Amino acid sequence: MFTELRPTTGRPWPLGAPPAEWSLAGVRAVLPDRVVDDARLVVHAGRVAEVGTRPPGFRADLDGGGALLLPGLVDVHTDVLAHERRPRPGADLPLDLAVRTATDRLAAGGVLTAFHGVPFGERTPVGLTAGDPGPEPLLAALRDPVAVDAGAKVLHRVDVRCPTGLADLEAALDADACGVPPLVSHEDHTPGIGQYADPATMERFLVEREGMDPSDARAHVAAWRAEREDRSEVATAALDRLGGWARAGRVRLAGHDPQDRADVEALVARGGAVAEFPTTVEAALAAREHGLHVVAGGPNAVRGSSHAANVSARELVARGLVDALASDYVPSSLLTAVEVLVREGLTDLPGAVRLVTSGPARTAGLHDRGTLEPGARADVLLVRRAGRWPTVVAALRADVAS
Repeated sequence: MFTELRPTTGRPWPLGAPPAEWSLAGVRAVLPDRVVDDARLVVHAGRVAEVGTRPPGFRADLDGGGALLLPGLVDVHTDVLAHERRPRPGADLPLDLAVRTATDRLAAGGVLTAFHGVPFGERTPVGLTAGDPGPEPLLAALRDPVAVDAGAKVLHRVDVRCPTGLADLEAALDADACGVPPLVSHEDHTPGIGQYADPATMERFLVEREGMDPSDARAHVAAWRAEREDRSEVATAALDRLGGWARAGRVRLAGHDPQDRADVEALVARGGAVAEFPTTVEAALAAREHGLHVVAGGPNAVRGSSHAANVSARELVARGLVDALASDYVPSSLLTAVEVLVREGLTDLPGAVRLVTSGPARTAGLHDRGTLEPGARADVLLVRRAGRWPTVVAALRADVAS
């Protein structure tokens, strides 16, 4: 990746800190509905002022050398921070360093706005003790001005069957000042429903990722399922409370892993706006009928199938049932998914780019980014092909307040 770009005036400026006023030409610009060859981009006050075909004789500050010009990608669900914080069991790294390296990994994949998953619950989705750090230090690290300037935002992930999760979430929301309703995803990872509709999927995860003996994994999953089924009243109360907040506009509510029409209709009734990772075509169809934003997994789209044996993201895209892709557990998957979806003939290039830019931005309630249109933040990428895959050669963040 370049360390600096030299304008034609000979006045260099650091790649990571472009000025508020600049222009670029010699690129293929991906607009919402078309691709413009030999395009120019003009930036004023950190926002897109003009974008279109380069006029004869126009001399830009920068020349893109024929690279593809995209808006900065927007990721509404990434778990990369947890991996950067603890790359191996017992190997904890400083939290501010983890935020920095997570941001760098995302930017290398073209993601310039990222909603980091912050869990509110005593246990992990597979029933293990959540451990440290809790939500408070994670939120503090993500709200640090350096992190905010680098595009860090928060996806609040609450376990509806945890007796303490909702109270912790409410305390966090009271301190939130992001300017738009905070994005909250309610989750129920009870084996036998949702993502883990087949309990064997959770057992396999525990064996492969946590090193459990298969018999111990089976016993753990059975106990975890029984314990969570005993907490149905906790879940009902939590969902009622979340619904009240959503209907009042206090939060932007997402339902994680809706499994069928009934799940979606219940989400709609409580004021939900987002169906996050529907596990079946039935759930995705119902979400589309009710006007919900539908999020699918970038890794699923790249692989062609779900790691948990749920519906293929490619099938949902082919049916026109996806508004946004999220990187989930693979930061590089969004840009790669654009390549795969176009290569497979499931959508055209502008359509694939919308799934990782304007689609997720609107899903999160952000209307100032994710598109190369006048007035949008000038978060932009220059992308080239490296072998079979696209790679980011330059990422420029807008010089404008977040």
